[in-house]
Amino acid sequence: MSTINDLPVSPKSVIRNPSFAELREMIADMPNSRLSEYDNYNVETRVLARSKASTYIVTDDASKHSDQTISIAEGKSWAAKQDAYIADQEMLVIEGYIGNDPSFRKPTRLIIEKSNANIAAMQKSLYFDVAAADAESFKPELTVIYTPNMKAEGYPNDRLIAVDLEKGVTRVMNSDYFGESKKGGLRMWNKMVYDAGGLPMHAGAKIIPVGSDEKCMLIVGLSGTGKTTTTFTKQNNSMPVQDDFVALMPQGKVYATENGCFAKTYGLDPNFEPAIYKAVTKSDAFLENVYLGEDSKVDFFNESYTQNGRAVFRMDAVDGAADASQIKQADFLLILNRNENIIPAVAKLSAEQAAAYFMLGETKGTAAGGVEEAGKFLRVPGTNPFFPMLHALQGNRLFELLQASPMPVYVLNTGRVGGGDAVEGSKKVKIPHSSAIVKGIAEDSITWTVDPDFGYHVASAVPGIADEDADLLQPRKLYETQSRLDEYAQIVDQIKADRAAFLAKWPGLEPGISASVS
Repeated sequence: MSTINDLPVSPKSVIRNPSFAELREMIADMPNSRLSEYDNYNVETRVLARSKASTYIVTDDASKHSDQTISIAEGKSWAAKQDAYIADQEMLVIEGYIGNDPSFRKPTRLIIEKSNANIAAMQKSLYFDVAAADAESFKPELTVIYTPNMKAEGYPNDRLIAVDLEKGVTRVMNSDYFGESKKGGLRMWNKMVYDAGGLPMHAGAKIIPVGSDEKCMLIVGLSGTGKTTTTFTKQNNSMPVQDDFVALMPQGKVYATENGCFAKTYGLDPNFEPAIYKAVTKSDAFLENVYLGEDSKVDFFNESYTQNGRAVFRMDAVDGAADASQIKQADFLLILNRNENIIPAVAKLSAEQAAAYFMLGETKGTAAGGVEEAGKFLRVPGTNPFFPMLHALQGNRLFELLQASPMPVYVLNTGRVGGGDAVEGSKKVKIPHSSAIVKGIAEDSITWTVDPDFGYHVASAVPGIADEDADLLQPRKLYETQSRLDEYAQIVDQIKADRAAFLAKWPGLEPGISASVS
């Protein structure tokens, strides 16, 4: 495959595409790694979440990006510093594809310090493999150059993630959190998808059998909203296809990205998420920041170190997983919204509303975004923290695709109705509720009525949701029963005003999208 001479850097030494067995040996030598009771390695990292404040697009035209930028000259300066650092380091090279459809797979390369072999192993798990026949012709279009132990003084936390979209190179400095490797490739892939006429989505995908047919559902949502849970929960022996990113192309065509999953493990319960639990507890999974007791026993409910424990496993570790390259087209889109007041467990949207709720990206933050996001109400356009261009482009592109190839779109609340868990009378939208809704959507067995306050359709009844939980479907009824209608009305007015103000922040967004939430 690659040789040291074809790399964009000149390390002291290089190990190219080591096997998983070789990587496990390297991980065993890491001082912050421990072997768990499941014979897989857990690594405790210094950095516990993504570093948005330290992430910059390298460009001289900041007007083309909604997120922060640095100049090309500044990017070159740090590239030179990183190259000089690498000259004294032992580095690993991992190569593979983002995506497995030959018509839209992107050859990608990770170059990382050997001392952080766990990141190499986790990335190797997520890349689609390069076949022996393709090894000689493999040439990366995307490259992540990663030095977890090199400080970038002067940047937030002495950390820098410099994203050069034009060169297809992301440079990561002073973060040992695996997510920066995963995001490094996918963030640049986002632009490739958009430039090809599609929409990159922070979404899972699953195939749900319905009679003799198979329906493909896309599940959009921020980390911690239930995206992975919804993707892997079974309905009609459904088959998970993809966990984290897909490309939605014209005519509903779907492309996958990863051959595995980077799943949150905090609160992982085999009774509710058996497929994920089984995959995480296999010896070929790789753990990050999962709590281990003195006896190496895993405790997925212990948050004394962090709630952002993670695991990487390959899709072939999941029973019944399907191949994304076999998907004909997307049939449904779910937009997850982790809310705690008057958002129903499910609502059916028009095309304009779909684009608006997609742009609103409403949720409750988790530890995946760091302490500054955990527990706070957030709005993230497209629920995609990694879209590297102007955010208005996301909403406009979804509206464009839905107009050309209509498909049903729903918002799914995976939080609560009536207030937080400390509010008497509030109700949790539980995994079985969401699962019944997903099944009802796929089978077209839900009855709908128009919501008088927001104009979308809410469910009158969902098979599998008991009458005593019907107020999860129409929150107004819960507030009315509890004599809280004045509070409900105030929340309606506040949400509408806040949504209008948020959508107004993104110049160029189609007016009809913004108007649909007023």
